[in-house]
Amino acid sequence: MRPVLPLLPDGPRPWLRRTAGALLRTLLPATCAVCGLPGDGPLCPGCQQQFVATPAAAGGPRCPCCANPLPAGTVARRCGRCLAHGPAFDATIVATDYAAPFDRLVLQLKFGGRLALAGLCASLLRDAVLEQPGFLLPDLLCPVPLGRRRLAERGFNQALEIARPLARALGVGLYPTLVARVRDTPAQSLLTPAERQRNLRLAFTVTPGALLLVRGCHVGIVDDVMTSGQTLDQLAATLKRHGAVRVSNLVFARTPPH
Repeated sequence: MRPVLPLLPDGPRPWLRRTAGALLRTLLPATCAVCGLPGDGPLCPGCQQQFVATPAAAGGPRCPCCANPLPAGTVARRCGRCLAHGPAFDATIVATDYAAPFDRLVLQLKFGGRLALAGLCASLLRDAVLEQPGFLLPDLLCPVPLGRRRLAERGFNQALEIARPLARALGVGLYPTLVARVRDTPAQSLLTPAERQRNLRLAFTVTPGALLLVRGCHVGIVDDVMTSGQTLDQLAATLKRHGAVRVSNLVFARTPPH
């Protein structure tokens, strides 16, 4: 019998959240994350119509494994890199490229502390997941964990902030403590590709209370941005060493290949 880890609490009652949200909007009027105009939400009506009310920004064929773009007209299949050096994860779904205007959403969430943008990222990612043909939802979701030092500096984990509303929208259980980062590592963005791989070696572990839960499961890893994929690859390898049968990445934005 599998152990049951505690699911993330839903938080305050809905009416309390609505009341608090209305008060915050009155005291601290929102500005659009893209154009900067005042509004009632993270995007003004104009940017909502231009950038969101259209089909998913991740349009065009992508490698189903790493989500890198494929040439126009190509049938979605694994790219040459994934065929030659298959990563530990099995699939990647992204909502958009890490490019204007959506890169601003990530930057303002991650470094500006605009946590309300996490809900928008989750909504766009949910649409991308549900639009993916033949994709089977994971049994559970796990955000990419931050190291203690970076979590203390930032005050929150942006991957967890996106995973919360995404889990509710997909009806999948969220387990934030499924995996732990046991080594504080330098930011991947500051390293070369070879250094990134060495940087993450033995950086993650499945927590003791989750060992039986992971076995035989399809785990979904949630993150804000995927660049080289090394972090997600190491996480997937860790999960599979402990018995996960499938690992899928659910990521808001994919950095275009250089």
